[in-house]
Order: sequence, then structure tokens, then C-alpha cells
Amino acid sequence: MLPNDNTPRADRQELAYLPVPFPKAPPKEPRFAALRTWWQEAWEEDGVLHAMWEDVLSAPEDGFRYMAPWLRAVLMVAGVSFVVLMAKAAGEVVLQGLHQLLTAVPKVQVGVDTSSGVFAVVDQPVRTYIAQHSTGLPVAASTVYTLWLLTGIVGLVLGYLSRNNGVRAMWTAWGTATGFMVWTTAPEASRTVAAGLAGLAWTFLSAFAMRGLTLRRRVVAGRPAKVTVKPEIHVPVQPPAVEQHPHSGCPFRD
Repeated sequence: MLPNDNTPRADRQELAYLPVPFPKAPPKEPRFAALRTWWQEAWEEDGVLHAMWEDVLSAPEDGFRYMAPWLRAVLMVAGVSFVVLMAKAAGEVVLQGLHQLLTAVPKVQVGVDTSSGVFAVVDQPVRTYIAQHSTGLPVAASTVYTLWLLTGIVGLVLGYLSRNNGVRAMWTAWGTATGFMVWTTAPEASRTVAAGLAGLAWTFLSAFAMRGLTLRRRVVAGRPAKVTVKPEIHVPVQPPAVEQHPHSGCPFRD
């Protein structure tokens, strides 16, 4: 066992204290060096940004159909966003105007003789019917009357301009409802005449609302009609061959 003796002796070698050096940290790269390197490589001839810039420069010559797909997608998204924003703004204006119109509607008297002339034959029964059957609704009777007028005007104008079958169906339903209200509310003695005048007025206006409506098949001038041709070949059935006896034609038979 070695003695625990710290006394310096001649046969003992003293080791000096050697400090342990810490590992050196790797040198830090300059800030944004990687980003700067990517930016330089992207603008080289085969880089991403250089190719995109070439697509932008060639877009006027290529047109919308042959331009780069990413550029066409960006333009489509921008166009759709612009249309949505414009539609939203226009919708807010229309709703605000409609709200102001419907707010001022209750000042209109319903069920009272406020019209005169031939128009009163249809208008007064409609006003009376709406006033009698709109009790308990969350909207005023005058608001219902205004919506009835707007429905007829929209059906007449859009039916004349667009020739849409849905608008024409709305116009037909509006005329049927008007005729029903006139027939129900008009005095019994003059009910037939009032309903007849309402029908004549609606038929006259239908000449504009249902302009171009026809049950015949439309053929555009200069365009040949579509004719379906199905070529078929009928082969007549041949009768079965009759088997002849080998001595049937011989005069000398057994």
C-alpha cells in the first residue's frame, strides 16, 4: 500500500497544473447569408425568380390562354376577389335601398279606394284581399302589397329582357295569384267582369313578358339542323338449299 505522504522527495516527479482548454465555437455565419445566397441563385439564368420574371414579361404576347399556369391562377384569383368585393358592395347598396323602401311602405293605405279608372278594377280587390289576409304577419299589409307590385314589375321586365323560363314561371304564378285575389274579393255581381278584365290585362302584358316563347323547335339560320343517321344493312334470309338425288336427272333410273 502506498503511503499517503506529500513530502517532496528527489525520486518523485511533480506535475505542474495544466489547464484544460475549452473547444472553440465555430465561426458564426454572417446574418442573412443563407437568404442572400438563395436570392442570388434564384436570379441566375436557371433560377426560380428569373423564370417567373420571364413568364411575366412574355405574358402579353402569350395571352391569357398560353401564359404560365401560375400567372393565370393569380390573375383568376385576383379577378374573382374583385368581383366578390364589387358584388358585396353592390348588395349592401341594394339591401339598404330596399330597407329604406320597405320602411316607408307602411304609409301606403291598403284596403282603401286609393286608385281609380280601369286599374282600380284589379288594384282595389288586391288591396282588400291583402288587408284581410295579412293579419298576424310580422310585416305590415302595405309591405306585402309593395312586394306584390315589385314581383310583377320584375317578372315583366326580366321576362322581356332575359327570356328566362324561371322568370316566366314567376310571371305566370304572379298572374294566377292576382286573378285569384280579384275573383275572391270582387263583389259577386261584378266578379266575372273584374276577373275577365284582370285576365285581359295579364294577357296583354304577357305579350312582353313572354316574348319569344314558342313550342316549336328553334332552327338557327345558317346552321344545319341536327339529323341523326343510323345506317343499317338488312340481309334477306336465303331459303335453305334443296338436296337433289344423284339420279334425279337421269332418264334411266332403276
